[in-house]
Amino acid sequence: MKKFLLIIPCCMLTTANAQEIPAPPSEKMNIIKTNVTAYAFRNINLTYERVINRWFSVNMGFGAMPEGKVPFINSFLNDEDEKRFQNLEAKSFNFTIEPRFYLGAGYGKGFYVAPYYRYSKITSNTFDFYYDYTFSGTTFQIPLKGFGNANGNSGGVMVGAQFFLTTSRSLILDFWIAGAHYGAGKGDFTMTSDIPLTPDMQAELKRQIEDLDIPYVNYTVETNTNGARVIIDGPWIGFRTGLSLGYRF
Repeated sequence: MKKFLLIIPCCMLTTANAQEIPAPPSEKMNIIKTNVTAYAFRNINLTYERVINRWFSVNMGFGAMPEGKVPFINSFLNDEDEKRFQNLEAKSFNFTIEPRFYLGAGYGKGFYVAPYYRYSKITSNTFDFYYDYTFSGTTFQIPLKGFGNANGNSGGVMVGAQFFLTTSRSLILDFWIAGAHYGAGKGDFTMTSDIPLTPDMQAELKRQIEDLDIPYVNYTVETNTNGARVIIDGPWIGFRTGLSLGYRF
């Protein structure tokens, strides 16, 4: 009986001490973030990441670029060819779904490897294009109006690292170290002329469009009396890097 009476206070003391020990904080499983470096290229974007367990999460992102000058146009058109496109602008949209495998601390923190799928669409404005046509020793600039769009489906892999910036682990920094994707793209651009084009004018138009030799793009050119049609059917290549800031909840 005495032993029993001694056990009761010991149990009560043990229970009281256990209640004073704080339970480990529950993991926050949702993250909303945006790639701040992409805004330098007019890319408005938002990403949602759902943490499934310590080592796995699913990332879904949307991005849109309002209509404006084509980024890095000088990298695939020389100065002379760029002048042919008087006011070319473009807008774009993309959607990305990205499973992530965390190799570090986990629960949305540390180094990760992420295979991903991306859908992209690019649409041009109604732009002015001209080509040179020589007749009887005189060169004329033949103007055309162009418009079109292209879209691509691609898959790739990205590596990165995600960090918590505060002790509350609510603010995060997501560093996209490097990523690349490859897939197939299709597009259709139409250029129309206000004047009927003769067979000789059509042949010259076809030659000059083919001579643009845009890298990483496979396209064929069809011409008729009304102008030209440029059909894109080939590889779709892209690269990813940047810094995202976000909120974890």
